Amino acid sequence: MAGCAFVGLGVMGYPMAGHLVSAGHDVTVYNRTASRAEAWVAEHGGTAAPTPAGAAADAGFVFVCVGNDDDVRSVTLGPGGVLESMAPGSVLVDHTTASSDLAQELHAAAGEQGVGFVDAPISGGQAGAENGALTVMCGGDQADFDRAQPVIDAYAKAVTLLGGPGSGQRTKMVNQICIAGLVQGLAEGIDFARRSGLDVEQVVDTISQGAAGSWQMANRGVTMARREFDFGFALDWMRKDLAICFAEAERVGATLPVTAIIDQYYARLQRQGRGRWDTSSLIELLVDD
Repeated sequence: MAGCAFVGLGVMGYPMAGHLVSAGHDVTVYNRTASRAEAWVAEHGGTAAPTPAGAAADAGFVFVCVGNDDDVRSVTLGPGGVLESMAPGSVLVDHTTASSDLAQELHAAAGEQGVGFVDAPISGGQAGAENGALTVMCGGDQADFDRAQPVIDAYAKAVTLLGGPGSGQRTKMVNQICIAGLVQGLAEGIDFARRSGLDVEQVVDTISQGAAGSWQMANRGVTMARREFDFGFALDWMRKDLAICFAEAERVGATLPVTAIIDQYYARLQRQGRGRWDTSSLIELLVDD
């Protein structure tokens, strides 16, 4: 099996790297907080490296899953970054939700060294990462994708190449735009049901079988009704993602009027100190009104 490096052991990366070990890969990890990497090694085996370059040395596949564009640049292009040590013929896969400009930048930088690159943002949340059931949206060259896909399959239920460099990131933007609208619609529907005296959980169970059904309804409807938000995808990160969407929309001439409104709802929740709550916490603004 291929030697792999995994850089970034957050709530997503930690289980994803573990699935690589379960699939039979030798895995070396790096995390900015070294104790997190040490805990991962204690649980899964493998090796922890002191720098991203140290993790990437001798790896055929290097996976990155960090916070934002600056974080990605730091662990790939910065001093001690993975591209310092990646060998020609290896493949760099970035699972971070980042800009399409960064994806194209990394594709070019990696190509100068004979290294393949795939931008591969993910969807499915922490549960998807833990269950090995993520959706992976990829951009890059076909040959690099074909080499990386069997390895990514260790933690994915769907891996799709959607076009050239940056196409994975742009697809993730579509994903986040759609989620914002879905969550707000679900919040309004649940609040309406509650104020109407209906059994909200029964309503959600019933309408989820019809045209209104969605992943958000199936996985967040009941917890929204119960006002439980201390889990899942933090709205701080959603606002980071939506900022990327707005920048890309301006570049391509798209308008996102509903998304812009919902982004401001998330901003209100942030001002209330709720930035680490799940994105489904939009309903709190209706409950409080």
